[in-house]
Amino acid sequence: MFKKLFSHTLIYGLAPQIPKVAQLFILPIITQDLTELDFGVAGIMTAYTSSIAVLAFLGLRVILVNSFYKSPSQYKWAWRQIYGFLTLWNLVYALLLGLLIYWVVPEIAYENRLLIMALNVAPLVLFGPVGNIGTTYYQLKQKPLAIGMRTMIFGVLTVILNLYFISYLKLGYMGWFWSNFIATILSNASYYYPVNFIFGLVPIFNFKWRLIKNSLKVSLPTVPHYYSTYLLNSSDKMVMDMVGVGVDKIGKYNAAYTVGNIFQQLGVAAGFAVAPMMTKKFREGNDKAARDLIFGLQFGFLVMTFLMSIWLKELFAFLLRSPGLAEMYSLGVVIVMSYNYRPMYMGSVNKLFFVEKTNIVWKVTFVAGLMNVILNLVFIPSFGFEMAAYTTFVSLMFMGYIGYFIPSIKKVNLVNYHPLKWLFLTLFLTLAAFYLADLPLGLKLIVTGGVLIITLMSGLFFKRKLTK
Repeated sequence: MFKKLFSHTLIYGLAPQIPKVAQLFILPIITQDLTELDFGVAGIMTAYTSSIAVLAFLGLRVILVNSFYKSPSQYKWAWRQIYGFLTLWNLVYALLLGLLIYWVVPEIAYENRLLIMALNVAPLVLFGPVGNIGTTYYQLKQKPLAIGMRTMIFGVLTVILNLYFISYLKLGYMGWFWSNFIATILSNASYYYPVNFIFGLVPIFNFKWRLIKNSLKVSLPTVPHYYSTYLLNSSDKMVMDMVGVGVDKIGKYNAAYTVGNIFQQLGVAAGFAVAPMMTKKFREGNDKAARDLIFGLQFGFLVMTFLMSIWLKELFAFLLRSPGLAEMYSLGVVIVMSYNYRPMYMGSVNKLFFVEKTNIVWKVTFVAGLMNVILNLVFIPSFGFEMAAYTTFVSLMFMGYIGYFIPSIKKVNLVNYHPLKWLFLTLFLTLAAFYLADLPLGLKLIVTGGVLIITLMSGLFFKRKLTK
């Protein structure tokens, strides 16, 4: 069970957003041709475009998942109508996105404003939701290799394109926009044929409004929930822009997220992997087995993030060759460790999605996101842009654990997840990693070896326990 969970998590980690992850491997080369302003423009544009990204799918993925499990013989009929509705809706969304981009492009990038708008909008107009439909289908069929193969191809392509546009053509921040545009177009195109012709999911544009309305009644309450992802992960850069933080400092903060973005994507990948497994256990009435999946995932995240964090100083020095960026490693530690919230968060809310109590989920996640924005507005003007890393950590921990103390959620989750123990362990390891990052290399090697030995022994112990 755990072997399948971790293998699927790693494969799903190479999902359509892999261009951002693949970029890590060429940073030592391309950062020589990038400045803090390039990172700043990219960070600001990502923050603003992400601010409405949740509207692209309107939360309807929960309907796709539930219909797949609850109506296995008729789900395609519902999927095709939702596909048709979302295809038309994406044209409206593309118009909204284009207007937003035109309005918020930083002054330093005015000369490329129309081009940036076109590169972001074109994939939506050409392919609509087909990438999300295809990814969801493969995920629910538990066929991660279908996603992984695409990811490997487009990941390599993105690396080549970044090298070409940034280091050869010297396009600066525009190199990222061009690379992501080409990779997104080809990724969506690769899903078009199987979705429409192999899976038989040709969109129905003459959809039944009753089905769409009933679906939106369930899905729309999840929109604030999904919007919280933006409020927690990207809004900080928008707040910095609003309160007058310089583009160069925003660029430094964006660089500090270099490794954090990987764990953010890994958290999303873990959700893809664990959700169908937990749903199956919930359907069988085996909530304890579902909880064990979360425990295994949480343990794995703590080990990976802790080891990565203590080596961030050396990693940043290697990856970020532009002056002033490598010194951001201390913020990187806080950001990386903050993404340990993800497994326990999934443990608290996945059962709610299964029983379709989505009106509870958004209250937890949206409050956490709103708290992050308010804390940023309060602390960044007084204490500097660095505070955004700490407010993000506090807000993510709140979102990951508060659900275990809300009576209506506790009533749905039938087993004890021991949230306080996991929270205190996360806080302890974060504080330890923050100081261990400055240790000499020899001591870091000793600490790393000790952690790996403890991890191996713990894995063998729990394997024997589970097989009894």
